[in-house]
Amino acid sequence: MKTTIVSVIIPVFERYERFIEAVESVLRQTFKDFELIVIDDGSKDQRIEWFSLSSGAKYIRIEHSGKPGFVRNRGVEIARGEYIAFLDSDDMWNLKKLEIQLSFMKKNSFRISHTKELWVKNGKLISQKKQKHKREGDIFKDALKKCIVGPSTVMMERSLFEEFGGFREDLEIAEDYELWLRILSKYEIGYINTLLTIKRAGNWPQLSGKYGQIEIFRIEGLKKLVEERFFQGEKMEIAKKELLRKIDIYMKGLIKRNKQEEYKKWEQYLNKLSLEHP
Repeated sequence: MKTTIVSVIIPVFERYERFIEAVESVLRQTFKDFELIVIDDGSKDQRIEWFSLSSGAKYIRIEHSGKPGFVRNRGVEIARGEYIAFLDSDDMWNLKKLEIQLSFMKKNSFRISHTKELWVKNGKLISQKKQKHKREGDIFKDALKKCIVGPSTVMMERSLFEEFGGFREDLEIAEDYELWLRILSKYEIGYINTLLTIKRAGNWPQLSGKYGQIEIFRIEGLKKLVEERFFQGEKMEIAKKELLRKIDIYMKGLIKRNKQEEYKKWEQYLNKLSLEHP
């Protein structure tokens, strides 16, 4: 029986044309010991099922949830690979992505790694010159500020994913930010400074553009971890400080938008937090 080394998981909801390109970028990989799993989050476009099956993918359609973490977790449940690699349905991979990344991880004994990515919006390249953050090793402090690990760039040991229980399934946005924080608080991450992933955005529906700003979702993810004292030692103090910074900025925005009721709720929360976590 052929050994499956990497399970590639693509969550999809509509976006058929971009989904085709994502799948084809997997099928063209120079590394061939992979299985492709497509988890369809209730798409109405039946071409997605047809194309998935005709491409040799394992295809599962679930009732629409709108929760990326929930969808990805369903894929891992049926995965057979020793390693897991995620690919969003509107992103693409360099044809050597799996080959280079798997070799890198084995050579350097990383349990999780990510790659450099090319950002494209409406067909135009987006500069990353302002992205000043640590990318390899202990990057926990930088990762607290925003999500600096793109899901489509990640490869990780399946056992590591299972160790942390996968993505939170109740978060509509920032579920990746929340999982990476849990993992990065305890493990170092490897980084491949080669453009192996293409992150695409455009005029098609995306969760990140649904609400205008997504910081509130990062706050929700981080505050539960702080409340449950998930982090240890200095990292707990760093996490709490960042949570307070994020809430302070968010509350200032509430004042500008004259959202007094929501402001009062967060004010009460801060008072409670200071009492329970002095």
